[in-house]
Amino acid sequence: MPRAETLSASGQADPPAGAPGRHPTAIIHPGARLSEDVSVGPYSLIDEHVVIGPRTAIGAHCVIEGRTTIGADCQVFTGAVIGSIPQDRKYQGEASTLTIGDRNKIREYVTINPGTEGGGGKTVIGSDCLLMAYSHVAHDCVLGDFVVLANSAALAGHILVEDRATIGGLVGVHQFVRVGTLAFIGGCSRVVQDVPPYATCVGYPAKVFGINSEGLRRVGASHDAKQALHHAFRILFHSKLSMSNALERAAADANGNPEVQRLIAFVRQSKRGVCRA
Repeated sequence: MPRAETLSASGQADPPAGAPGRHPTAIIHPGARLSEDVSVGPYSLIDEHVVIGPRTAIGAHCVIEGRTTIGADCQVFTGAVIGSIPQDRKYQGEASTLTIGDRNKIREYVTINPGTEGGGGKTVIGSDCLLMAYSHVAHDCVLGDFVVLANSAALAGHILVEDRATIGGLVGVHQFVRVGTLAFIGGCSRVVQDVPPYATCVGYPAKVFGINSEGLRRVGASHDAKQALHHAFRILFHSKLSMSNALERAAADANGNPEVQRLIAFVRQSKRGVCRA
């Protein structure tokens, strides 16, 4: 592949590979669209349909391919492989996409795949996320904002991770699982059912141990909200009630609390069932 000038989003010619911020060994396809101030490290490869926003830094030995869009102010570290074809035998070369938002940190040797036709054709990562070294985001996943994947966390296909969820190191998450807002999953867990919002889960398989008190503190949740969640969690995950009866009881006791209402709605929408104690 020739090293050539790339086009910015405005259609103007970018500095050629080898200009300040673009190492001369980097290979950038002429069709790639990089903002003028994108830096690219040694021996990285950026393919034809890639779009990269302002002030994003691509490290050494990275591969960015497919129909991948990366937003502004992101950092991609050594050896990351972003946009390579899905690890799914049903994938037939369809023009699926990967969209990554702003201010994300994608650490060493992270792998992220685009979507497939069977999953809606797109993988989406929000903004302000931290994907630590060796973590993996498979096809058709959707991650919200401020999500953290610790080292070697692995998301199978079709997973939804809501805002501010944290997934610990060496965690494996099964296909089609949902991870709720502000959930925390402890390291080395096996997650085969939905993880409720605001929950702390850990285990093999993962079980609910209580609310994510530290996460709630960090977002400034009120004392009343935490008390209401404690009460709802005792009913939903630590009582001997059936889930349908527990949902009725928790809803009756919610008193309009928005966090509890969000929790109840998440559980009611679950198709795989939710982790319990």
